Amino acid sequence: MRILVTGAAGFIGMHVVVRLLADGHEVIGIDNLNDYYDVGLKQARLAHIGSPNQFHFEKLDLCDRAGIDRLFTERRPEIVINLAAQAGVRYSLENPHSYIESNVVGFTNILEACRNFYVSHLVYASSSSVYGLNEEMPFHEGQNVDHPLALYGATKKANELLAHSYSHLFGLPTTGLRFFTVYGPWGRPDMALFKFTDAIMSGRPIDIYNHGQMTRDFTYIDDIVEGVVRLVLKPAEGHKQFDAKTPDAGLSSARWMIFNIGNGQPTPLMDYITALEKALGKKAQKNFLNMQPGDVVATASDTSRLNDWVEFAPNTSIVKGVAKFVEWYLANYMQDETR
Repeated sequence: MRILVTGAAGFIGMHVVVRLLADGHEVIGIDNLNDYYDVGLKQARLAHIGSPNQFHFEKLDLCDRAGIDRLFTERRPEIVINLAAQAGVRYSLENPHSYIESNVVGFTNILEACRNFYVSHLVYASSSSVYGLNEEMPFHEGQNVDHPLALYGATKKANELLAHSYSHLFGLPTTGLRFFTVYGPWGRPDMALFKFTDAIMSGRPIDIYNHGQMTRDFTYIDDIVEGVVRLVLKPAEGHKQFDAKTPDAGLSSARWMIFNIGNGQPTPLMDYITALEKALGKKAQKNFLNMQPGDVVATASDTSRLNDWVEFAPNTSIVKGVAKFVEWYLANYMQDETR
């Protein structure tokens, strides 16, 4: 298949591209290489992908409507995996416009291109952030998600709604993926595992919010990729038993589906830090702080729908996954190869 991956220089995007190429697909990758975090890391990810004959990369912003139309005209992707977005929950408090531009305007440009060029399946990144104020655990796709806590989650919910309208009006199969706290090698410097590791190795204290009383459904990157590639090749279908009188928020009569991709084993933050200390062989200096605006105390995923649809459930343990990240970090950052 000829597959377009947006956000190809991103954390998840790079891993997805590598896997698709290994599976024999032709991949078109785009990324705007913005400076939200270290551009050198993004360029290192592209270098890791390399330049195989079946991979074409282009620096392109989703908000460049003419550029997106040109790309689709020239490359004619059969499937699109939209992983490009303005990332980060907390940064949305400082720069809301970048989220609307990338996550809403840019996504609309992708939807229009998929419709106009008859793409057979659009798979796109949503987020566990859409669950917002929900406290019923584990989170499942049928729950109402009308109460996001930050703009980032609101834009991801908007993506799901926009996708549904295109599935309903134009028959475009769309599949949304609610990722849960992804971690692993090549991860983002603004995420907890990277920040904690960098601080511990530099002898600086780590900031621990809500005094450590937090739980996350930490999901290893390889499990995320496995879920993505399985779903890509099984286009969304309408649910025959969908009841419009009492609708399930994660189902539709249109060719629109939503899936959680999470480890299904919520882990206390302090256990996550303990696993990191063990992998590094060093103890962290801990700076306990109050809760941050826009954050949630806990997340937990119900992945039964994912398992039913593609017979897969993430299962990498925290101990194994954190150790793999540390191995990558020590091999790259301690030798200053990617900065």
